Amino acid sequence: MTGLCAGRVAVVTGAGRGLGRAHALALAAEGAKVVVNDLGVALDGAAGQGSPAQDVAAEIRALGGEAVAHGGDIATTDGAVSLVATALDTYGRLDTLVNNAGFLRDRMLINLDEDDWDAVLRVHLKGHFLPLRHAAAHWRAEAKAGRAPAARVVNTSSGAGLLGSVGQGNYSAAKAGIVGLTLVAAAELGRYGVQVNAIAPAARTRMTERTFAETMAAPDQAGAFDAMAPENVSPLVVWLASADSAGVTGRVFEAEAGRITVMEGWRPGPTADKGARWTPAEAGDAARKLLAAAEPPQPVYGAS
Repeated sequence: MTGLCAGRVAVVTGAGRGLGRAHALALAAEGAKVVVNDLGVALDGAAGQGSPAQDVAAEIRALGGEAVAHGGDIATTDGAVSLVATALDTYGRLDTLVNNAGFLRDRMLINLDEDDWDAVLRVHLKGHFLPLRHAAAHWRAEAKAGRAPAARVVNTSSGAGLLGSVGQGNYSAAKAGIVGLTLVAAAELGRYGVQVNAIAPAARTRMTERTFAETMAAPDQAGAFDAMAPENVSPLVVWLASADSAGVTGRVFEAEAGRITVMEGWRPGPTADKGARWTPAEAGDAARKLLAAAEPPQPVYGAS
């Protein structure tokens, strides 16, 4: 390893399993001191057993790294405040926040009840906002005290948030919201030395191995490249988390297997301007002509 994150302190939420665990291990391997957050819940957010955060922190220490566990609920103010405080109290600084925590409650829209909507938006979207808000307050104070940080935030969106996903209206809405949050945070926090980016990963986790079991399966052949291993996503996260990524902010990257893609979001396409108010019929005629000249939309993720 190159020590790309040597001397840095990183917080990773949802780091007890899957992508979060892979990110925490990869950051530690590159020299970061890691705060491993995980509430230890089941796939649907119900109370779980054991302490996966403690397990991952112990795994990092056994490999010669430095890590501490945090088991608080980061979708609450108290949990987010204590998350930042754990980094500062334990290691004296905070350089990187990787927002990764989440769970699924998949339903088709006509079967999706309000509790399932609220729960998923709470953990994904509010669970990104609150740690970001309190980490940003610390970094702003540092900048105003003349100690400008080289701070990094890596948020976790999804292909579902970029393209939609059948049966995942709550999850898709939350992940799309994370992209919007990323863009605003990048614009607002740059003056304080904070860079904010997002990834849209595709990998085998508890959330994907059931929903997309065939696509996410590990290869049968020994030694074959495991394209869906979560560890394939972590190198990009580590680089974005490091000082080496200086100047990169407000971007969304898709990461899958050995592929990295810079995602290009909403941009103006074909336009018609009458210079006056349209009638409904005229507007419809113009819209059809514009659609004929536009790029076709990407297929909705998960649609048949």
